[in-house]
Amino acid sequence: MAVERRDFESNQAMRQVMGDYFVELTKGAENGKKTAWCTSVGPAELLLSMGYNVYFPENHGAMLGASRMATDLIPLANAQGYSPDICSYLTADIGSYLAKQSPFQKMKLPGPPKADVLVFNTNQCRDVKDWFQFYAREWDVPCIGIHSPRACGDLDLAMVDSVAKQIEQLIPTLEQVVGQKFDIDRLREVIKSSRRCTELWKQVLETAANVPSPISFFDETIQMGPAVVLRGQQSAIDYYELLLKELRQRVADGVAAVEGESFRIYWEGMPIWGKLKDLSTQFMQLKACVVASTYCNSWIFEALDPSDPFESMARAYSSIFICRSDDPKEAYIEEMVQKYKVNGILYHDAKTCPNNSNCRYQMPQRLQTRLGLPYMIVNGDLNDLRLYSDEQTRTNIEAFVEQLAEA
Repeated sequence: MAVERRDFESNQAMRQVMGDYFVELTKGAENGKKTAWCTSVGPAELLLSMGYNVYFPENHGAMLGASRMATDLIPLANAQGYSPDICSYLTADIGSYLAKQSPFQKMKLPGPPKADVLVFNTNQCRDVKDWFQFYAREWDVPCIGIHSPRACGDLDLAMVDSVAKQIEQLIPTLEQVVGQKFDIDRLREVIKSSRRCTELWKQVLETAANVPSPISFFDETIQMGPAVVLRGQQSAIDYYELLLKELRQRVADGVAAVEGESFRIYWEGMPIWGKLKDLSTQFMQLKACVVASTYCNSWIFEALDPSDPFESMARAYSSIFICRSDDPKEAYIEEMVQKYKVNGILYHDAKTCPNNSNCRYQMPQRLQTRLGLPYMIVNGDLNDLRLYSDEQTRTNIEAFVEQLAEA
């Protein structure tokens, strides 16, 4: 049965916004503007406030996965001593650097910009630090960062204070590299913009609580681009205001992301970047909409507060799902299941991303007991498609949706 994905009218605007961002990265570097590499949930606001071009290599990692370049590039990093078992964003990106091949070149850009400073936050995993240190050694530039608490329940003041002080301690090195003084008022302005971006992105995602949902997880993995790389900038705010208006009109008109929506699924874990189109098509054929995910909600930072920049950044970036212990994670998923009227949960067990795979320590079984919902586990990876079976996954998804129909 042929199905057609319903595109968004605002997509042209998003392509323009994202294209301008990548062009500015290149032009800025050519014109002497300093470039800071930043992990995706790192202190981007601080870097923007100090006048840096801010580049997010995890976004490049996702581009390598979505373009299916990653699988061929990963072995180049493996040959340099980076294990096939570690983050395939890391290995794909380093492989891309070694091969001098990048999706940037399809945009007629030379490739990712060279870093003048690399700034990490280990709130996601240790791999980001090891990743950035490769380039620090390669280019002989500073690599600085924040060591965040992991597997925590409630964030206490000591944890927040520690991270806040670590963010402040980045400033002297950043001042030295960029050649200008830190301005607290400018930081407040950027945080205010980031907070507004977060509010709009949350509202975009929450439109999926409607039945039928006007947007799916597969749409959201594309639409999240500005929230990742442009938070703190007006262009992200302008784009999400446009997208939100379109989504609200879809809701008013009863326009569904999946025509004939019969099942609503929650996606827990990383996307499988090289298979998003195939998976989206299969779910549409089965009249199943993946209405919500942990991943896309990871760029909602409601704790950001311009009146208290350092503490609020520390709280926002230390309270993301991946930092938490299983009890708050399960409470969060339960809340999402109820809010989005979910019929079943899909867990992606990403081989090279244990930190973002939550099906290895009995969580699916515990939540099934508590919620009474069917679940399934997809074995795969975010980037390395050698770890993914098309046939097995297709068969398992068909069986899962059959189970939902019988529930």
